[in-house]
Amino acid sequence: MPSARGLEPGDIAPDFILPNANSLGNTISSSSFEKSGGVIMFTCNHCPYVVASEDRIETIASMCRDSGLEFVGINSNDPIVYPSDNWEHMVTRAQSMSYPYLHDADQSVANEYGAERTPEFYLVNSKKMILYRGRLDDSPRDPSNATTSELSDAIVSMLANETISVTRTDSIGCSVKWKA
Repeated sequence: MPSARGLEPGDIAPDFILPNANSLGNTISSSSFEKSGGVIMFTCNHCPYVVASEDRIETIASMCRDSGLEFVGINSNDPIVYPSDNWEHMVTRAQSMSYPYLHDADQSVANEYGAERTPEFYLVNSKKMILYRGRLDDSPRDPSNATTSELSDAIVSMLANETISVTRTDSIGCSVKWKA
């Protein structure tokens, strides 16, 4: 059962089918995670925390692909409040991404997950159980100051069938821009 702050480690990730800005006209379903699991990231185009983390996000996406895991980014921000987060800008930004960039236009997926910030990461196993929720590391705006690697550590532990030592951190970034 979700907490007041949304889904937590141990909860089952809800299903979704969302349009992919990287592949116009195609959708991505959460059922793709049933093979081996992966990472669901709530993100956007404008957040300086996302922008400063993009190289590290690409590294995690590559790590997932190389390990047979899925990796998707989901933009749930209200494009009326932040026009730079609209579909057209997503399509442009997606050209520089190696992973599916999904649009949660009605914000239902972010609402179901309880996403709070961008970027915010959910690591799920093949049964779609959330094993980790939170941040990439402790310094999203400046990689040279990072002293932790919680998301990467959680992925490595999951792949090794080991207990994840840190299952929950608070994400660091911009708030999800909810519709009025």
